[in-house]
Amino acid sequence: MTLVATAHERGITTLTMDAPAKRNALSARLVDELADGLSGCAGDPSVRAVVLSHTGTTFCAGADLKEPPNPYTFVALMRQIVAHPKPVVARVTGHVRAGGLGLLGACDIVIASSDSDFAFTEVRIGVAPAVISMPLLPRMAPRAAARHYLTGETFGAAEALTDGLITEVADDVDTALAPLLDALRRGSPQGLAESKKLLNARVLETFEQYAEDLVQRSASLFATAEAREGMAAFVERRDAAWVR
Repeated sequence: MTLVATAHERGITTLTMDAPAKRNALSARLVDELADGLSGCAGDPSVRAVVLSHTGTTFCAGADLKEPPNPYTFVALMRQIVAHPKPVVARVTGHVRAGGLGLLGACDIVIASSDSDFAFTEVRIGVAPAVISMPLLPRMAPRAAARHYLTGETFGAAEALTDGLITEVADDVDTALAPLLDALRRGSPQGLAESKKLLNARVLETFEQYAEDLVQRSASLFATAEAREGMAAFVERRDAAWVR
């Protein structure tokens, strides 16, 4: 059974994360399957754009704490989306947490339903949104990023739009996607690829400069006693020891 379903229609390939029982958490296997799907799209001349979608009520809950991907592999996936020659559009109709926000930051366009919500939950388990900062901080409003990184609060789609995290809010995401995908079908492969290079040059520079440091920083944080307590509290559905 695959964790990523693939469908193709009129130049658009949809990669659907299909692990709803685990809230599409980023396991090693899910990350590998997403990378494989994206690789196939990159070399397929029939693909004009890629839609990243999901089943269930959660787009992505962040890292799978029981079967996490190698951090270098997850960084490579985000970079692959940013550097992909085809536009990658995220279709969000639900909750997005932690590492799932890194996927949104890597995508070129994000359409989210009006009832979607978002949270940078890392600070509440004793770590930080380190590696996902690479695609996110170049795109988000600095003051908004500061609030969300430091508080871990849940916020809605309207605020995510204002903050630069998403592109559009819609009551019906598929209705909103239809004209956008038609517009992408009209783009030439070369025109789309070269336009992406212009748009994402600064984001790719961030990966080149900071990936190694941020992977190491993330690994060191997860190895601390404070993070172990935070993750245990999360699994046990209780407050961490530091909560006052």
